[in-house]
Amino acid sequence: MSNLDLKKKRAEVVVRTLKELFPHPKPALHYSNPWEFLVAVILSAQCTDKRVNIVTKDLFEKYKSIEDYMNASQSEFEQDVRSTGFFRNKTKNILATAKIIHTEYKDDLPRTMEQMLALPGVARKTANVVLGNAFGLVFGIAVDTHVIRLSQLYGLTSEKTPEKIEKDLMELVPKNEWTHFSLRLAEYGRQYCPAKKHDHDHCPLHVALAESKIAP
Repeated sequence: MSNLDLKKKRAEVVVRTLKELFPHPKPALHYSNPWEFLVAVILSAQCTDKRVNIVTKDLFEKYKSIEDYMNASQSEFEQDVRSTGFFRNKTKNILATAKIIHTEYKDDLPRTMEQMLALPGVARKTANVVLGNAFGLVFGIAVDTHVIRLSQLYGLTSEKTPEKIEKDLMELVPKNEWTHFSLRLAEYGRQYCPAKKHDHDHCPLHVALAESKIAP
């Protein structure tokens, strides 16, 4: 069996097991519209979803429309999001993006990868997350820290950069699973296979791969 064929077999087991564990995955971030989702995803960089949800609970009450963000004081907004880390840069990007969304897209988020990547603070992972979950538009696989760690751990890729990992995974995972695959793998990392030391031999994916005799 070639290395690619072996990875495809592993991917089949991983996708099937994750679907059994998490049949109806949803983003861990709280939001009520696509704009709020984009704001939350930008804030989630180098920050836990739990912390972001605490911050956005008050933030979304304070800033209810995109115009509210456009008119926001930068220094005040920085304090509003300070606990998410890198708050100056996140503030700058969110407020600048609000102006672009208002002036160029009439308060509606763009729907293409190219347009999303042109927004301040939006890299490919953020674009994939927002387009996939808010609009059901699938351009790729969102590669976060969970996806990086677990796709390497379970033998789906040996690459190190998010771009190359995403390319590998897109060859292995069916396109109609791409959006849910990231959500499921992230939830799996939180519930079953965290980065900290644990009883890895009993992790469901490890067990499933071992039983299929294709464990890495």
